[in-house]
Amino acid sequence: MIRFDHMNFNVLDLDKSLQFYADALDLHPVREHVEEDFRIVFLGDGKSPFSLELTWLKDREKPYDLGEKEYHLAFTTDRYDELHSRHEQMGVICYENPSMGIYFIADPDGYWIEIVPEKA
Repeated sequence: MIRFDHMNFNVLDLDKSLQFYADALDLHPVREHVEEDFRIVFLGDGKSPFSLELTWLKDREKPYDLGEKEYHLAFTTDRYDELHSRHEQMGVICYENPSMGIYFIADPDGYWIEIVPEKA
């Protein structure tokens, strides 16, 4: 058997990222690993076993090069309108596609996150 477990985003400011993911997506730490030169925090949604790994490197000073951002993490939600309003107030919506009924938000490091309404 093989199954998805987690995805990693490297972050420049771990505290800022943790606050963003709590505020924007209700994701909270489920476990962490701390070393002298780095810290890894796994975030969960409390519903699925999948987690988002945030990795902070002690000596990293410049933002990560995210290339052309042709990849993203996606979430489905039954609270689409509520989250859209929240994200609009936070000023983090970076792209909307009304014809597809989706939008994207950007985290503090520029990673794109797709928000998809749950299909009835």
